Amino acid sequence: MQNYKSTEEGIESYEVGEDFIVVKFSTPSRTGGTLYKYSYASAGKENVEEMKKLAEAGTGLSPFITANTRKLYESKE
Repeated sequence: MQNYKSTEEGIESYEVGEDFIVVKFSTPSRTGGTLYKYSYASAGKENVEEMKKLAEAGTGLSPFITANTRKLYESKE
């Protein structure tokens, strides 16, 4: 996983695949889990591609997730 540049958003790291992104949050959610996988199938290609861009830029990913893909994850660990 790659470290996420902004420490203020609550994201530690991320991993990018061809049709997915996995985001590791610094603290577990209220229902448990810190790793969230968002895929083309679960969140849509446009959203996943935008999330990849934001992750690599190191800013804006958490607000984007909150506003657009919060519950569209494929899996959570």
